[in-house]
Amino acid sequence: MTEAKRSIVFVVDDESVVASTLELILLGHGFETRSFFDPLDALKAAHSVSPALLLADVMMPSMNGLDLAKEIRKLCPACKVLLFSGHMATSKLFAKARADGCDFELLTKPVHPATLIDRIGAVLRNTAPR
Repeated sequence: MTEAKRSIVFVVDDESVVASTLELILLGHGFETRSFFDPLDALKAAHSVSPALLLADVMMPSMNGLDLAKEIRKLCPACKVLLFSGHMATSKLFAKARADGCDFELLTKPVHPATLIDRIGAVLRNTAPR
């Protein structure tokens, strides 16, 4: 069974076109995907469905992607995390997260679909959560 066939990916971005586009790209590569425009909806869903991977934007209203990743990890410790952002302001958020013991991988927007799929595959093959 391939990584895609056994992996539920939560895609979270407050920009609906971005979340929908990422979902289509992942579905096209065989991933089971659920997209969310509100991080709180993704967190609520994680109470009943344990994602293999959280793919989330960093800068969102109501909850940033780093805080979402921390909360989902509490519910689903095996969930891998891959964050993305187009904002330079995220460096302070990442420094604080690292100080708290959370070292999540960051992709810079825009990300080419082939690069995204490669990074997702690499993250899912890594057995230790980052």
